[in-house]
Amino acid sequence: MPLLLPSILANSQRSHHPFLLLQSSSAQSCVQVLRSVINHRSHKNTTRLILLCFLHPSLSLLAETKQGHQIEVHDYTDKVPGYDDCGTDPRDDILLAVKAAPPGSLDIIVDSVDTLASDLGSPSQTYTFLFSLISLIRARPTPSTLTLQVLYPSPLLPLLTQTLFSPSITHIISHPPILLTHLSTAYSTPPPPSSTPEKFWGVFIPISERVYESEKLVFGPGGEGPGGGEKVEFVVEVLVRGGGDGRRRAVERVLEGWSVQKGGPCDLISLDSLKSIWTRKVVEEGGPDPTQNISFNLNLTQSQQQSRAQVPLPYAHEGKPIEKRTTPAAILYDPDSADDIDDDDPDEDLDI
Repeated sequence: MPLLLPSILANSQRSHHPFLLLQSSSAQSCVQVLRSVINHRSHKNTTRLILLCFLHPSLSLLAETKQGHQIEVHDYTDKVPGYDDCGTDPRDDILLAVKAAPPGSLDIIVDSVDTLASDLGSPSQTYTFLFSLISLIRARPTPSTLTLQVLYPSPLLPLLTQTLFSPSITHIISHPPILLTHLSTAYSTPPPPSSTPEKFWGVFIPISERVYESEKLVFGPGGEGPGGGEKVEFVVEVLVRGGGDGRRRAVERVLEGWSVQKGGPCDLISLDSLKSIWTRKVVEEGGPDPTQNISFNLNLTQSQQQSRAQVPLPYAHEGKPIEKRTTPAAILYDPDSADDIDDDDPDEDLDI
């Protein structure tokens, strides 16, 4: 089965959805996927890209991207309300820039919805502003997309995933690989195809939604800590709601891998951190004898083996057909000395 992530990053018309939601957590960041989205979208000469930076500096997100005339960057990381005179409300400037963009398809990317909500001081006002952006995206030609990154748990997440905000959505959630290892060892539930999808998702979804579970596995005693560097890899949960071509199921949920060393999307089986799930320990033939170095003898001598072979098996009809009997069945009872057998009616004295 082909991976979903490459087609999502390419934003092809067949797999296009106007809304892409990237979900990070304290246990696993999704910024690598965000960089890849920016890199893929910026290479489309027919699509205008507006990048809104509130948490990550624009240079850190555009490190692998050649900024050209199709990319418009608005960096608000140095404009903090209450600490900077320039920290004004950015909503009017953003809406003006979106409306002034040249005709054609348009991509709007917000690197941190939660930072924007913190700057505005109101989740409801932030939702209203984002709803204005998705409305402007829908008015643009396909494939126009609004991409948002949210930090779980967030008060905006339940609002953004509702069908009222967008009937169709591509939701990408990052998870640490140790979460799958924990499910495989503690709950005997490895990811498909090693277990059935119904069993796996029934265990995975409730545990993954409890953020403290992942934090305990990553930062707790014996945890590996957050991944980083060139060898960073993590698990990506892809949820697609509402197919654009009408042939995809209403809701599709899969797990895929992400490896910086391998260039991005990959199969789960390709992740080095999950090799312990797929590797089966096979006992080699001709290994050490388990009957050695014990205080008693488990082996039989030749005479003992012959004697055991001559013992008849305790089965009366072993290998013999059962004869058919013509005598009718009967119950034979031999009374005991303590039995009180009387042919008289015991209730004859009763007037019934």
